[in-house]
Amino acid sequence: MSPVPMDHHEKMRLRAAAFRVTRLYPGPVGEVLSRELLTWEEFGYRLGGGQLVMRLVDHVLKTPLNQDGVAA
Repeated sequence: MSPVPMDHHEKMRLRAAAFRVTRLYPGPVGEVLSRELLTWEEFGYRLGGGQLVMRLVDHVLKTPLNQDGVAA
């Protein structure tokens, strides 16, 4: 199975999730997740379908933040 390049929309979703995840999960957990998402975005290819990573992106982008900018 050869790697499939991500399209621009997928890369932008990854980048948006990488910046948002540090507000959802402050501290080391958010930092690790953010770095992982930015690495995927920078690499630019879907490896093995990326199901887990894209589920994480969906979770991060859909989880509401309260007025303080943290998970509600």
